[in-house]
Amino acid sequence: MQFRHERVRIETARHEIEGTLQLPQEGFRSRLTDFLNAQGDDFLPLTDATVTWLDGAREPERHEYLALATRHVVLVLELSPAPAPSA
Repeated sequence: MQFRHERVRIETARHEIEGTLQLPQEGFRSRLTDFLNAQGDDFLPLTDATVTWLDGAREPERHEYLALATRHVVLVLELSPAPAPSA
């Protein structure tokens, strides 16, 4: 299956997270909304992620990989296609 990488900004009640989400290139779940709705109570795998606390209580953190529980997602914005990872 072919994949595309999409930069997204996700907001939860306490955090703003910017990262790269891997989506199918085409077909079922290739649109972000379809992908999110199909996840149920699962986790969204994000790579190259930055986590910022909305209350400013902590400095932003950078993580190579982050699994975010979809039940905490309040808002998702598509930012742009992410550059393809190097081999």
